[in-house]
Amino acid sequence: MYLVTMLGNLLIILAVTSDPHLHTPMYFFLSNLSLADIGFISTTVPKMIVNIQTHSRVISYEGCLTQISVFIFFGCMDSMLLTVMAYDRFVAICHPLHYKVIMNPHLCCSLALVSFLVSLWDSQLHNLLALKLTCFKDVEIFSFFCDPPQFLNLACSDTLTNNIVMYFDNAIFGFLPFSGICFSYYKILYSILRVPSSGGMYKAFTTCGSHLSVVCLFYGTGLGVYLSSVVSQSPRKHTLASVVYTVVTPMLNSCIYSLRNRDIKRAMWRFLSKIF
Repeated sequence: MYLVTMLGNLLIILAVTSDPHLHTPMYFFLSNLSLADIGFISTTVPKMIVNIQTHSRVISYEGCLTQISVFIFFGCMDSMLLTVMAYDRFVAICHPLHYKVIMNPHLCCSLALVSFLVSLWDSQLHNLLALKLTCFKDVEIFSFFCDPPQFLNLACSDTLTNNIVMYFDNAIFGFLPFSGICFSYYKILYSILRVPSSGGMYKAFTTCGSHLSVVCLFYGTGLGVYLSSVVSQSPRKHTLASVVYTVVTPMLNSCIYSLRNRDIKRAMWRFLSKIF
């Protein structure tokens, strides 16, 4: 699954960069999303594979903090880029005549940079919360990686303040991007229904279908991880939900975009035909 994810996302990046027809805002953000997915899955899975092969489940304190920081960074990056991509689709469908003017290269680079800086700030905030913990009542995390909530639960000191800050942070960086996506699709749906046309409706759904599928997958599995930790006390169920979120989702993202998008498929075939 890790190799499929890496190969799929690398092919998307190479196809977009090698094909001049795909040098558009939509595919610029898609290649950034693929890069974020590579980083997201590479944060946890290689270490898990090494642990399985060496029959050792040990990670250093510094390694755990690094894993938390990088995991939050790429997870937030995914969320921010999906929001930006929803805005791109909103402009393309609701303001098609002004699309190239609004989504100019300067704005696209600015949105990508803002996504990067916001993700960096979020990851460092979680890192600071983890660094405040001075003693631990246990050294065993019931997961295959350093899951931030479980890491906080190991502290022997009062973590109420840390938990409040973390849940407030998750509400901001989870709810606000998701609200932006919902608002974009509300405006898209309103625009489609206002001028009913079978051709226009089909084009809109084919344009947004892949992105909407990835959004549902990303936020659906993320919500599943959160509910599994709140509702169920079984570490096994929480770990299973975490595997789906951290491993299955990045793999399916590349599959959805490469299989459902005709432009990507054509660009991939052209790129592979040049090599072979």
